[in-house]
Amino acid sequence: MNKFETVLLLSPEISSQEVNNEHKKFKDYILNSDGKIINEEDWGLRDLSYSIKKFKKAFYNFFQIEISGSDLNKIKNDLNQNDKVLRHIFIKVKEHQELPTKLNNEKK
Repeated sequence: MNKFETVLLLSPEISSQEVNNEHKKFKDYILNSDGKIINEEDWGLRDLSYSIKKFKKAFYNFFQIEISGSDLNKIKNDLNQNDKVLRHIFIKVKEHQELPTKLNNEKK
């Protein structure tokens, strides 16, 4: 199992209930692929550095996960087809950073 730190950017046009549904769907992807969710943080609605699909804000979500590389590719494909996910990134790490992150401590 490889360790990854993941950030999902969700569309600002969706409701808080839909944000929660997308969190649950992502967690289910991981758990159904025999992965583990170590930690997670909800960074809330934040400004984007640049516009994505004409949006200037997005809901940010941070996850620390453990999953195999082959299963991760399936999850990436599913995320690419989801219109509610503006961007996603998976960064392979040797060790997970200690939480809470600096971004989580910033005023929202």
